[in-house]
Amino acid sequence: MGVQRENGEHRVGDGGPQDGGLTTGEVARRLGVAPTTVRTWDRRYGLGPDAHTGGRHRRWTAADVARLERMCALTATGLPPAEAARLARSEEPPAAARSRRAGPGRDPNRRRSRAGSGLRLGDVRQECRGIARAALRLDAAVLDELLLAAIAEHGLVAAWTEVLVPTLQAVGRKWETSGEKYVEVEHFLSWHVSGALRRATPHSVADRPGAVTVLACVPGENHTLPLEVLSAALTERGVPVRMFGGALPVESLVAAVRRTGPAAVGLWAQSRTTASRPLAQHVAAMEWGVRGARRRPVVLTLGPGWAGQAVAGLARPSGLAEAVAALESSASSSS
Repeated sequence: MGVQRENGEHRVGDGGPQDGGLTTGEVARRLGVAPTTVRTWDRRYGLGPDAHTGGRHRRWTAADVARLERMCALTATGLPPAEAARLARSEEPPAAARSRRAGPGRDPNRRRSRAGSGLRLGDVRQECRGIARAALRLDAAVLDELLLAAIAEHGLVAAWTEVLVPTLQAVGRKWETSGEKYVEVEHFLSWHVSGALRRATPHSVADRPGAVTVLACVPGENHTLPLEVLSAALTERGVPVRMFGGALPVESLVAAVRRTGPAAVGLWAQSRTTASRPLAQHVAAMEWGVRGARRRPVVLTLGPGWAGQAVAGLARPSGLAEAVAALESSASSSS
């Protein structure tokens, strides 16, 4: 089938890019493992490509990748790698392997590893599946590598919207439908996403008078990750940011705005119970500067908590890209 272009995106079919197969790095991202793991399985257990092409770079076909996927599934059940490789080469279905290992009278699914439990991701970028597998395995090194690769390849905004959000949502659904058995996976993934954002944008931006953006969660709100992404995206574009994180008390928020005199303030509310119209209106009415040249900040209400709680005169961006554009514009017009 080769490569198909669907909605402007490449989809890997049977052959991989240009029907030449996938590189080792592409296979590793697809499986959610490190490239060194793929090379080790090749060298140690003979799970390399069936066909060899010219040149130094090896190419993996759909059948080669399917064999590695079986290897991943089998090792996730707790099988030793050598035994998993033997079964993967023999093309024994993973379900049959679990049943045989479980022994007579035992439920083969009863003690399935969390790493082998699937997530309902739907039609998403392939990177989502690799990141989800690494998160389920609690594999910190591979997860960091995949997150940074996604940000480098797609940019912060697209990586967040098209890769990280679908994966985080899938992990959240897994937690909600499994009796809270996957809370550690959600926390683990969120923590590593936060770290990847900091590593992807390590530099700080010099202040420009009147161009600072203040970002804070409203009181009672602790979901900071979307604001961290917004902060990183603005920093990447040269906008000076003051990030105050979760559940900032009203008095502290007011003090921060007075001390910084920002061009804009972004208030994040994940839940309708935390979104506060009076607070947003109060911040929007704050003034500073000399008489005759008083200034007020542009206030953006951010997050799903503001749905149905529109504040007259205040913008409510529908997504990350729109929020970045609005705040970047405010900073540019104020400096």
